[in-house]
Amino acid sequence: MKKFRKVLDGLTTSSPVNVGGVPLCSSAAGTPTAAPTPRDIEVAETLVSENFQICKTVRHGFPYQPTALAFDPVQKILAIGSRTGGLRILGRPGVDCYCQHESGAAVLQLQFLINEGALVTACADDTLHLWNLRQKRPAILHSLKFNRECITFCHLPFQSKWLYVGTERGNTHIVNVESFVLSGYVIMWNKAIELSTKTHPGPVVHLSDCPRDEGKLLIGFESGTVVQWDLRTKKADFRIYYDEAIHSVSWHHEGKQFMCSHSDGSLTTWNLRNTSRPFQVVFPHGKAQRDGRKPESCKPILKVEYKTSKSGEPFVIFSGGLSYDKASRRPALTIMHGKAITVLEMDHPIVEFLVLCETPYANEVQEPYAVAVLLEKDFIVVDLTQSNYPIFENPYPMDIHESPVTCTAYFADCPPEIIPALYSIGAKHKKQGYSHKEWPVSGGTWTLGAQTYPEIIITGHADGSIKFWDASAITLQMLYKLKTSKAFEKPKAGEVRAVELVEEDPFAVQMVSWCPHSRLFCVVGISAHLILYRFSKYDVTTEIAALEVRLQCDIEETISPSEAEPNAGLTDPNLQSPQHPPGSPGCATPEGIRDSIPCLRVKNRPVRMPPGYQAELVVQLLWVDGEPPQQITSLDINSAYGLLALGNCNGLAVVDYIQKTVLLCMSTLELYGSSDPYQRLTRSPRKSRQFAAGSGSGAGAGAGAGYCPTSTPLSTHSTDNICMRGLSNFYSDSKKRIRTSYQSLTELSDNQVSLELERSRSPTSDHVNGHCTSPTSQPYSAGRPRLPCPEGPKLSRRGPSRPPFRKAQSAACMEVSLPASHTEGCASRRAMLQQLHGFSMYSHDEQHTTAYTWNERESRENSFSRSRSSSVSSIDRETKEAVTTLRFMESYARKVDAVSSPCLWVGTSLGVVLVIALSIPMDEEERQEEPVTVMPSGTVLMLKGSVLTFGSLDCSGGLISNPYEVWRDPHAPEDPDCPRRRKLVNFSPSSSQDAAGEGHLVVVCSEKQAKVFLMPAQTRLYVHHITESSFVLRADVVSVCNSVCLACFCANGHVMTLSLPSLRPLLDVNYLPLTDMRIARTFCFADGGQALYLSSPTEIQRISYTQEMCDSLQDMLGELFTPVETPEAQNKGFLKGFFGGNAQTFDREELFGEAAAGKASRSLAQHIPGQGSIEGMKAAAGGVVGDLARARLAAEERGQRLGELEERTALMMSSAEMFSKHAHELMLKYKDKKWYQF
Repeated sequence: MKKFRKVLDGLTTSSPVNVGGVPLCSSAAGTPTAAPTPRDIEVAETLVSENFQICKTVRHGFPYQPTALAFDPVQKILAIGSRTGGLRILGRPGVDCYCQHESGAAVLQLQFLINEGALVTACADDTLHLWNLRQKRPAILHSLKFNRECITFCHLPFQSKWLYVGTERGNTHIVNVESFVLSGYVIMWNKAIELSTKTHPGPVVHLSDCPRDEGKLLIGFESGTVVQWDLRTKKADFRIYYDEAIHSVSWHHEGKQFMCSHSDGSLTTWNLRNTSRPFQVVFPHGKAQRDGRKPESCKPILKVEYKTSKSGEPFVIFSGGLSYDKASRRPALTIMHGKAITVLEMDHPIVEFLVLCETPYANEVQEPYAVAVLLEKDFIVVDLTQSNYPIFENPYPMDIHESPVTCTAYFADCPPEIIPALYSIGAKHKKQGYSHKEWPVSGGTWTLGAQTYPEIIITGHADGSIKFWDASAITLQMLYKLKTSKAFEKPKAGEVRAVELVEEDPFAVQMVSWCPHSRLFCVVGISAHLILYRFSKYDVTTEIAALEVRLQCDIEETISPSEAEPNAGLTDPNLQSPQHPPGSPGCATPEGIRDSIPCLRVKNRPVRMPPGYQAELVVQLLWVDGEPPQQITSLDINSAYGLLALGNCNGLAVVDYIQKTVLLCMSTLELYGSSDPYQRLTRSPRKSRQFAAGSGSGAGAGAGAGYCPTSTPLSTHSTDNICMRGLSNFYSDSKKRIRTSYQSLTELSDNQVSLELERSRSPTSDHVNGHCTSPTSQPYSAGRPRLPCPEGPKLSRRGPSRPPFRKAQSAACMEVSLPASHTEGCASRRAMLQQLHGFSMYSHDEQHTTAYTWNERESRENSFSRSRSSSVSSIDRETKEAVTTLRFMESYARKVDAVSSPCLWVGTSLGVVLVIALSIPMDEEERQEEPVTVMPSGTVLMLKGSVLTFGSLDCSGGLISNPYEVWRDPHAPEDPDCPRRRKLVNFSPSSSQDAAGEGHLVVVCSEKQAKVFLMPAQTRLYVHHITESSFVLRADVVSVCNSVCLACFCANGHVMTLSLPSLRPLLDVNYLPLTDMRIARTFCFADGGQALYLSSPTEIQRISYTQEMCDSLQDMLGELFTPVETPEAQNKGFLKGFFGGNAQTFDREELFGEAAAGKASRSLAQHIPGQGSIEGMKAAAGGVVGDLARARLAAEERGQRLGELEERTALMMSSAEMFSKHAHELMLKYKDKKWYQF
């Protein structure tokens, strides 16, 4: 049991006064006689450290940068290797396993031990690994590191335990896959070629045994030399020398001929009867010359597969080989079947392809039925059984990166009816033309686990699309796709509006907010626009309502702390500038300066919307006096209130989406009123001044709402102030509120500042050489100076022709590492913050710009600009206080309130929390007509660092959910007997506990600390400093294990959980010591102890941080290996066997075993025991347990030796019996013969 302590932080329960004696807040109704006061409350906290453990659960998406592909035709499972050492094993839907090589070396080749439950990987660090697939989490059994030679090609014959390994030097080694030991049998390159050959044949590019005789090994060298090596006699049967380099070789199943692909785009067929010249030379895509000369060369054919079929002509399938004169043509896969040639063009370059055949035996008719094609950014399977070669519908979520992912959101324990509703709508828009056959990769088994509840992942993309994914039971399946661009007009031919305002990807999704219960969905885009969607099962034709908000901050203030306590320090009213009436017109802007126009144009005609999410309202921020709108940094929507709120670095806007009006449009400074805890040194006013929203968009609504915004002076500072541009704050879910601070941070190592000044500054912003490097500000060029206004000269912050937004920066493309500590100093931190919140760098020095595109950024990702400037003058420390997080909740706006009411909690980049009181009509008819009153309450709470999240708890420690409206179809037919009415579900503090008026707890988390306040007394009960050397990127109040906690993810890679309300540390794990920007922008928590992030531009990694989930994970994973009988080889018949049709077998053990070939040199390769092997157990064993394990291993080894001895004894007995038999026969033969008859 934990007891709240009476911590008043210098405050009393009565209304405090400011420095000038003005009360913090007042109530029109007077002070209630029974105001709630802090008291001792007992809260039972059930969470302990043992409830938490972090582990990876499953990875979804397409393997990033794939390099290799393999298929087990018996088990029917597929393996994909990647450049970063990743290994992905796929079976039927639900069977999906991700493994990682510790070295991180690229996977060069994969070889299944067919139907053995094992896999061999060859990596770029010249190491072979043997993976055990007979467990849900595959592990490495053995590794073999080559020291002196580089691995280039591997081949493992079916049902063989000897692996052929070709090297860059041209040698071929043989490895026993059971013990992973090199054999002494080596095929040296100088013995494989003729002695008269003066040049090296090059690396080994192909190895395969002859289908007719397993004792014949075909070796292909890069230079064009092909050698068939007789393993028994250790001699070459024949050697082929060809002028063109060889890329691949493929046998005919009868073993009498083979086909080679070459670098000149040709295919050569060789017959074993005559190897002096090729039997046939074909240029499939080459143009024939009229004079009979050799056809012109084409692009190299990188791989060819020669497969026979019972039904007719063989299949010849190859990649590449296109003509050079068609440089613009896309990569292609060519299928030659008889005289028909089909070219399948691909969207991405081909990495590897495999032909899937009915039989695993190389000496049988192959009967191909599909081609698995691994592309750089996709994976497809082509159906060969149909003449039009359709592709199979891919059951895996391989198209997450169809458009670059810019934001993610994760919702656990959703209403059960939401997934069928989304699936039924999305199924109507599925693509057609797929093969009707079942997906051929059908291996493994998977069943639903015990802990299954509806989970949904939402991804936003650079093209403005939204995807809803069913993430239940560690699977991922796309439910529904929404295109936000359909709400806007397409730019007409010759129209420069869109090109001028937004360069590329103007619809890129920046953040989302979704209420699963009311099915309201809100999307924020890069062009400072917001779209509200409602879900309906009926199509409708209607107009989209549009609101324009003129949200522009006209003050650039320098902030310094007051001498008093932050909660009590107020601004001197004498410093306020004269007030202007709301909506008063500003000065006329010069000709050519954009003003009061949005970045995009909403469709102004009736639009037909299909069933699903239908756009109802578009809110756009406007250009103001040539200044583009700042991007939206925070968002919240509440269906019960009918309100949505949005904020950016200029201020806050509250919109009533029921009445389609703007209720509040104010700068952050104006929200304080007389309760500003900072002293702001004002500047000379700017004459051009406009406050209200544009005409027809609720202009001047602030006055009608009961609050009159006040005018504030402006700064004449021009080109040195840099505003946020580009996709600079793509974050993980609906709030996207990481790193939105705008306060300058000085280098403590170079310049000492007072403690008070340090406390007032946000720890997340900086100035480098006078340029703002705040994570949510995007530097851009000053451009050309504007034309001078008639009122006086003034420079524009950016040229009028400079597009305010650059190409959408995908959150999937972030590759920059964050520092794990502060040992590198503040300069590295500044550079990291620049990388964290934008990659478009604009220089101010020479009035030129340098905008990095995606491809350019990848080469510059680690080139930090490290400035050591220590200039911290007040002129340079100009900032804008951004709204970083918003939350609608039932709370107490003032200390004197006795009853909870709707409120909007606002968090800023300076660590300030503001509470705005809302007065909402309760009756449904009145709600449609009566105005909603919005009034800043004057309540101010302070934290260190930018505010990230809010949470509401009742006084028993239970989570108070947001009130919501139960979903009803807005376009369903009217029922006269049952009129539709709004049904609200309210979770107010008084309804969640027995005693009304007891108050509730508010959890506030910032980048540096977390606090728990008791409302309405505003008493700080608990405080916890989360980190000193780093900062929190993501924080959420989540439900886990039938309780609630605060989950945090820090920039140094630590994942932490804190108990609520006492803020006890429960978990602190260094999960990602060197995390990168992609993870920082997409990391998000969900209820149930789960989280996710974008681990690569194409993959989503899900993790769990609860012990319960980690324990049940083993039951939820699929089985990769299932016992399947190996198909029997076909009987060739007597005649074929008599005439040599049957394949000859031989005992490889006799040739490659230690008894015959001896031991290989120890310096050639080093055996490394894996974690899953007996040797690995030996190395890891220790103490009594280790002794027991060693004793057990010794017993097993002794039993193994006894077994081997028994086998040898039996073999000797058999040999003795055979010798005795032959001797007896010989004796009988010569028994009755005389000596002269011999």
